[in-house]
This record gives sequence, structure tokens and C-alpha cells, in this order.
Amino acid sequence: MQRLLGIGECMVELSQLANGTLQRGYAGDVLNTLWYAAQMTDGRVQPQFFSAVGRDRCSQDMLSFIQRSGVDCQHLQRDPTRSAGLYMIHLDGAERSFSYWRDTSAARQMTNDLNPLWRAVAQADLVYLSGISLAILPADHVDQLLEGLRQQIAPDALLAFDPNVRPRLWQGAERMRQVIECAAHIADIVLPSFDDESRYFGDATPSETIERYRSNTTRCIVVKDGANPTHIWTPQQQHSIAVPPVRDLVDTTAAGDSFNGAFLCNYLTENDFVTAVLAAQQCSAHVVRHRGALVSLPIPADV
Repeated sequence: MQRLLGIGECMVELSQLANGTLQRGYAGDVLNTLWYAAQMTDGRVQPQFFSAVGRDRCSQDMLSFIQRSGVDCQHLQRDPTRSAGLYMIHLDGAERSFSYWRDTSAARQMTNDLNPLWRAVAQADLVYLSGISLAILPADHVDQLLEGLRQQIAPDALLAFDPNVRPRLWQGAERMRQVIECAAHIADIVLPSFDDESRYFGDATPSETIERYRSNTTRCIVVKDGANPTHIWTPQQQHSIAVPPVRDLVDTTAAGDSFNGAFLCNYLTENDFVTAVLAAQQCSAHVVRHRGALVSLPIPADV
């Protein structure tokens, strides 16, 4: 069984129903990715979550939810002094924005002791983290994490990174760009979204994004671009893959996270980047036709 380890946060999610009622859920970009991977797997991939939650009732309910989803929580840390973060989804048509309350969340302190993380990393076949994972951590923890990851990861394991740019979480744009490019440079697989790369890094085309993120160790770069074609680069080839049309677009929350989950799960089992992109596109197309971050896939999945 292939072990997919995600490093990040989970938060309490409040989403608004059609009648204005707020519905509680749980989500976070890395957890979303693992959740979709758990739905996509045929038993050959085990998603695992490295994060931290509290010991209060809210955190326990969250932990129970994650475990029921099929995500392994054996590496999840418990912090008795903190609880879970909270966010609310605001929709304008199908586009979303968020309000956050996460300053005192347990996840922000999940790297206080790096030894449990290194043990989890050493056992993984693929390690995944995002720009949000890095943005919520203390600056010195981020530096130690990026310095140690390539040393601690197993020789044949892969490191995947989604920049998932959120400027409000960073202490300045220069620091944000520096850390994101550093993380991408050590990653084997980079999964940027062109809208973010264009807005915050000034890329004029997906090809510019690919050129900026390429390094000597990069195996694959996948540039997501909404309804526009997905661009995929490997040292051997480059493809532009059309996105299937989406009717009845409802909510783009977790469009990229669901793409990542399906992509990573499929690649771990099929070992083909193009096939993984096609599966990821289909998964994301299903998710954006429904409300909320975590959307059940058909059984069997239409991917």
C-alpha cells in the first residue's frame, strides 16, 4: 500500500445553505486533498494526515469525522491548550471568498516538535504540503521544515507542493514569494494555479509559470487554470489538456484541492502523469457542481 502523507490543517467550516442557515463541516486545503484521495483509492493508497488539533469537544468531533473519511490520523498531534480554527464561506455566484478565525488554532503549532513529523515523513511514499501549510507556521519552523524535508524523506519517495497563494496569511509579499519558490524548488511535483501565479508572481502565461518552477529535481509541474486547458510538464514532454465543460457551476470551493487529491492518488497507483491529470479534471468538474469543500463522489466515481 502506498502512503500519501499530507502536512497541513483542518478547520471547522461554516457554509450557508439556500435558506441562510449555516451548516457546520470540516475542511482545509491539505485535508481536502487527502479526503478526495481517500474517496478515489481502490485500497492501494492510504492517505495519512499530519496536523494538530486540541483535546476539546470540537477537536474530538473533527478527529472523528476525519477518521470516518478513511484518512489515517495516527500522526495527528493533540494540543491541550488550543482548539481548531474556524472559517466561513461567502459565495458570489459560484465564486467564493472566506473569513477566517485561526490565530490560536492547534495546527499553527504542529511543528513545535519536528521529531514526530520526521518519523511520519520517513514512512511515506509521497509527502504533500501547500503554501497554506507553510504560511500558518512560525517563520523559524518553516525554515527548519524546508531544510529538513529532503533529508528526512525516503530515497524513493516523492514530495508534492501546491503554492496555494494566500497573501493575507504571510508577513509580507517578499517572504511569501521566497518561501513558496523555495518549497517548489525542493519538490518533485509542483501543482500551481495560474490565476495565483499571474496575480502574485506576474506570470503572463502558464509556460512562464512552468519555467519559473523548474529545477534539476522536478519530475512534473501541473498548472491548473480553471476552465482553460491544464498544462503539464515533465522533463520528457509537455502537454496541454482540455478541461471537460462544466454545466451548472455551483461552487468552486476545493476545486484545486479535489484536483490534487485525485491526481496524487491516481499517480501513485498508475505511475502516469497524463492519466492522473485526466482523472483529476473529472473529479474537480464533479466537485464544482456542488456546494461546499467536501463533496461525495459517485460510486463508482465518475473519474
